[in-house]
Amino acid sequence: MKTTVVEFFGWCGMIVILLAYGLSSFGIISSASWIYQTLNLFGAFGIIGSSLAKKDLQPVFLNVIWAIIALFALGRLFLFS
Repeated sequence: MKTTVVEFFGWCGMIVILLAYGLSSFGIISSASWIYQTLNLFGAFGIIGSSLAKKDLQPVFLNVIWAIIALFALGRLFLFS
């Protein structure tokens, strides 16, 4: 059961990040929008959780950085707009 939940969050994270990228690439949302940054943040959290459970540190490191970038971008959006 635990493995299934962990896998679910990992897959959801991957889908959310790809969704953000696709929506941005096709001009549906802007990469400077809060929606894009929020999708990236939640996607990174899903992959971090899944990768930590598997002790796979490369995706953890990558997605921690990804989440930090999204947090800074969200902060900039809300503080300076």
